[in-house]
Amino acid sequence: MTKTLFLLAAAAPLAALATLSSAPVTAAAAAPPPAPPAAFGVCAACHTVKQGERSGFGPNLYGIAGMKAGAVAGYGFSPAMKKANVVWNRDTLDRFIAAPQSVVPGTKMAFPGVKDAAKRKAIVDYLMALK
Repeated sequence: MTKTLFLLAAAAPLAALATLSSAPVTAAAAAPPPAPPAAFGVCAACHTVKQGERSGFGPNLYGIAGMKAGAVAGYGFSPAMKKANVVWNRDTLDRFIAAPQSVVPGTKMAFPGVKDAAKRKAIVDYLMALK
C-alpha cells in the first residue's frame, strides 16, 4: 500500500507537467507588438497601427506588409491607389515613403516623403513587423 501511494504521489506532478507542456503557445503571447520608432511620428499624425483599430485620416497600417495597395477594408482610397499594381513589401514601402506621388501618381496622400534613408528604414522595419 505504501508503494502504491508513493507511485500515485509521484505520478500526479508529472501528469500535470505533461498537460502544461502540450498547451498551445499563441503568437500574441510570443512577442508584444514593437514600439514605433521616432521616425514614425510623421506617419502617426494620419495613420493608426493597432489591429482592428479604425483608420484615421490615412488607412490603418497594421498588417500592411504583403497587402495589395488600396486594400485596407473600410478606408476610402483614391482611384489611383485602388488601381495601383503595388504590393507592399520592403522595396515598395521604402519607395512610397520616400516619394508617394512618384510610386502612385494621383494618390491622395499629400506628403512630400521622408528623404532620410535611415529614417525610412526604421519606418519600413516597423511596418513589416506589424502582424
